[in-house]
Amino acid sequence: MTAADGDAGAMPARRGPRRLPAKQGLIALGASMLVLALLSIGWGAVSVPLGEILSILASTLGLGGDSDVSIQHQAIVTAIRLPRVIACLAIGAALAVAGAAMQGLFRNPLADPGLVGVSNGAALAAVVAIVLGPALIGDLPAELRPYITALAAFGGGIVATWLVYRIGTRGGQTDVATMLLAGIALNAIGGAAMGGLVFISDDQQLRDLTFWMMGSLAGITWTPLLICLPLILLAIGAILFYAKALNALLLGEAEAFHLGIPVERAKTVLIAAVALAVGAAVAISGIIGFVGLVVPHILRLVIGPDHRWLIPGSALLGAVLLLLADNLARTVVVPAEVPIGVVTSLVGGPFFLWLLLRRRIGFGG
Repeated sequence: MTAADGDAGAMPARRGPRRLPAKQGLIALGASMLVLALLSIGWGAVSVPLGEILSILASTLGLGGDSDVSIQHQAIVTAIRLPRVIACLAIGAALAVAGAAMQGLFRNPLADPGLVGVSNGAALAAVVAIVLGPALIGDLPAELRPYITALAAFGGGIVATWLVYRIGTRGGQTDVATMLLAGIALNAIGGAAMGGLVFISDDQQLRDLTFWMMGSLAGITWTPLLICLPLILLAIGAILFYAKALNALLLGEAEAFHLGIPVERAKTVLIAAVALAVGAAVAISGIIGFVGLVVPHILRLVIGPDHRWLIPGSALLGAVLLLLADNLARTVVVPAEVPIGVVTSLVGGPFFLWLLLRRRIGFGG
């Protein structure tokens, strides 16, 4: 992809492998996402025909619908599968866009939200809520416990990001390298703290911790989803707004400043948006790895490194990949369910190694 000369929002022209035009790529991803979402609503132990799915969705949106639809199918779609599919779309998009933003901000193809402590901060706060929550805030009704864990995870991600940002900022200037090192240190501290809490947890708490820390969408309901979804959309919108700034930052902070980019404000907003997106995603599903690391790499190979296309493309591809992983997680060992974080790691780890071995993960694509 080429760019207009002197435009800070465009990447400089560069020879490289032939790529799919970005607009065509986004259209293909969007169509794939919609088709896969409809199929995902129908797949499961109880199959729901596509016609009934469309009728139920139309009825839910107040657009009419067939009154003869099975009550059982309507309950399955509206109460179980639809919120799960929407959660997959939102979480996949949030993690992938956050990964693309982090890689652009740090100018490092190995950067992802976990590297600066967002995921680990959220995980540590959730572990504290599960293990020490009863002692700190007393017994709570069973229906409130998942919300306490989710709120703790969200707050933990925000606090961890704030700490890393404060450590890396001096005199109004943010040193990205210092932030990266601070994130690595906080990840180590958080991992040790979680290990200690796991060691003192009882059997029930250990099962909850294992299930949550591996990532899962089982039992997702509308309430936490509707709380976190606006936050995810806000964060993605903020990152997309700074797509041109991310393009300019790839040239270096000094060059971006001379191109008229408000560098410090851009870094502050992008870091806050990443924390918001990942904190909200982890609050819904627990820790899901590799989405934010692998998705931007795939898209740079396919459509190029221009963030004006890379950000929306990451949202769409992240949603598609997480939908595929969730379908695999809930169908491969029916009636049991594999944690979705296990699936993404099993698929993402080898794929990332393949990229490394092929020496095709250069940051410019």
